[in-house]
Amino acid sequence: MLAGKGCESQVRGANSTAFYGKFSTKTARQVAPIVPSSARLRINCHLNGVTLRLPATHLPKKPRGQWQNFGSPKVNRTCAYYKSEEFDIPVEAAVESLNPEDGSGNVDGAAPWWQQLPKRWVVVLLCFTAFLLCNMDRVNMSIAILPMSKEFGWNSATVGLIQSSFFWGYLMTQIVGGIWADKVGGKLVLGFGVVWWSIATILTPVAAKIGLPFLLMMRAFMGIGEGVAMPAMNNILSKWIPVSERSRALALVYSGMYMGSVTGLALSPVLINRFGWPSVFYSFGSLGTIWFALWLKKAYSSPEHDPELSPQEKKLIMSGSVSKEPVTVIPWKLILSKPPVWALIISHFCHNWGTFILLTWMPTYYNQVLKFNLTESGLLCVLPWLTMAVFANLGGWIADTLVSKGLSITTVRKIMQSIGFLGPAFFLTQLSNVKTPAMAVLCMACSQGSDAFSQSGLYSNHQDIGPRYAGVLLGLSNTAGVLAGVFGTAATGYILQRGSWDDVFKVAVVLYIIGTLVWNLFSTGERILD
Repeated sequence: MLAGKGCESQVRGANSTAFYGKFSTKTARQVAPIVPSSARLRINCHLNGVTLRLPATHLPKKPRGQWQNFGSPKVNRTCAYYKSEEFDIPVEAAVESLNPEDGSGNVDGAAPWWQQLPKRWVVVLLCFTAFLLCNMDRVNMSIAILPMSKEFGWNSATVGLIQSSFFWGYLMTQIVGGIWADKVGGKLVLGFGVVWWSIATILTPVAAKIGLPFLLMMRAFMGIGEGVAMPAMNNILSKWIPVSERSRALALVYSGMYMGSVTGLALSPVLINRFGWPSVFYSFGSLGTIWFALWLKKAYSSPEHDPELSPQEKKLIMSGSVSKEPVTVIPWKLILSKPPVWALIISHFCHNWGTFILLTWMPTYYNQVLKFNLTESGLLCVLPWLTMAVFANLGGWIADTLVSKGLSITTVRKIMQSIGFLGPAFFLTQLSNVKTPAMAVLCMACSQGSDAFSQSGLYSNHQDIGPRYAGVLLGLSNTAGVLAGVFGTAATGYILQRGSWDDVFKVAVVLYIIGTLVWNLFSTGERILD
């Protein structure tokens, strides 16, 4: 038997006729029976630079001169030398070269890693990249607002108004985006969102120089595009990802948001110092075009629509995913009558109040309270978001492991979300006691690291309780989350004019505790909507 990839084979008869072919070990076993019965086989296999000369082997009997064409397998070049002791292979019996259909020369199963990646995880990675761009385009304003406020003479209240204007548009498309995604598919909706917010990002400097009302409108337009991203993603993954991989997939996608914050906060100060504050909007916004080209080529709303999906993976997805049929009618009355749905909505509000305050106001906190300069503020903001990216994936792995060990989904979701609420609440209370900037940054990092466990809690729960309506459910709960962002971001500006950062953190802690109680009393991991 021919063994090992990377073998070169040459079939040579006693009359010195040589036949070359590119074929795999499987094809070699198919060829073997056609060689004359007394033929002796000598095989030279070149593996990792070492030549292995295998012993001669008798092959089964096959009438002389009968050869078969085995098509064009996608294999490496394999070379087998044999010498006939009783029969000569005439030149007329030469076989045609077996050329791979794609000309790649790769052995089956030895393609580059990006081609071997399961298609469902290609979709997950594209969603991850979309969310990375989403937060890059969102957080650049939290850095650029510092030089912009000096240039245009904005006070804290105006800055809070600008920061919150993003959420005006973001709020408008949460439920609409969920309905749209559940009806027409997530591919179209997410693609639209990325293109829309990328254009709005590029036009932001132009709007700012025209006047404040135009800037507010452009930030709201950007929110419209980003508002459909989460419902569309949730719809896609509910169809592509089996339940056993749900927490990990969602954690990876949401960690794209955190890595987007890391990237945006790290690069924005550099770009601003070298090219001015408009450069961050132009450069970040233009990246959406590259993503959109890949999205059109590689993504499908459902595995049923993907012609490149292997039968084995399709069977795995369809057997482990419960959201297959498109939605025609949304049962609003039924959805809103379920206590777990309201637990999602209230908990999402409580969670996002603290998260969005940290997202939009952290650079200002570092600059005004800890006295870091613009570059230091941006770079130190990276640490908490990097921590979130790591802990989100750690939480996803832990959650899926607990489910695979037999722990109920309800228990797992409650454990993960309780960590996501109580962890940030504890570390935010410590900020008023720390004496050094380093300890303040550490508290921020620990707060957001524990917050990331929410990705395996409430953010995974929409697909648990109603997979067919995952987009709508996320639209509903995230609408509450956006309201928290609107009110929390704007309220922070007014609180800072009349109070202190301690007051800001106290409000967030109270809401985290309320969220913990509601979640543990009313949430479930069981499916309640068919």
